[in-house]
Amino acid sequence: MRHPDAVIKVGGSLGRRPAVLRRLMATIESLAATRALVVVAGGGGFADQVRDADRRFGLGDSAAHWMAILGMDQYAYLLADLSCEAALVRGRGEIATGRVNVLTASCWLRRADPLPHSWEVTSDSIAAWVARELRARLLILLKDVDGLFERDPRGRGEPRLQVRVDRGRLRGVVDAYFPRALGRDMPCWILNGARPKRLMSLMETGRTRGTQVI
Repeated sequence: MRHPDAVIKVGGSLGRRPAVLRRLMATIESLAATRALVVVAGGGGFADQVRDADRRFGLGDSAAHWMAILGMDQYAYLLADLSCEAALVRGRGEIATGRVNVLTASCWLRRADPLPHSWEVTSDSIAAWVARELRARLLILLKDVDGLFERDPRGRGEPRLQVRVDRGRLRGVVDAYFPRALGRDMPCWILNGARPKRLMSLMETGRTRGTQVI
């Protein structure tokens, strides 16, 4: 298997808008026709159910960690169902070009157990770990926000912001563990998943409206 062109994390918040999520998955399917793409599902409402159970029952850290990861698997099944050219994969050996590879991460993570069992670790950090393990060329986090800005501070060109991941400016946008999971050499962008054309632009031209994490 060649190294993926991108690992794309589809945020759970996008699942609140079915029409938006369908358009996004159609765009990813189009991009995957000629590329090796791996989709990592967020937790969304499935992980929210675990948070609610944690509040009510005071779950142990490990129980909450694995329950939330199983929630990501459930969202992965949903994402795969929205694409005609999707396949659920469990690890690197099943990834192929020409289709949407939707990762059900629980088996791989259970074997490797690479991350702290804490709510400081969410699907953002898991996507970063997956991207590094697969030696992907790019990590893209699709959320319901543009990242950290609304317009180009220079007033010209394609609006974007470069932000250092180790300066704390991404707090509230990604989880607390994300800087350590991302490391120093993984190219990363945060894009608004409700604007699929921005994802298309980034994959085709290397430029788009979004937040570039350095």
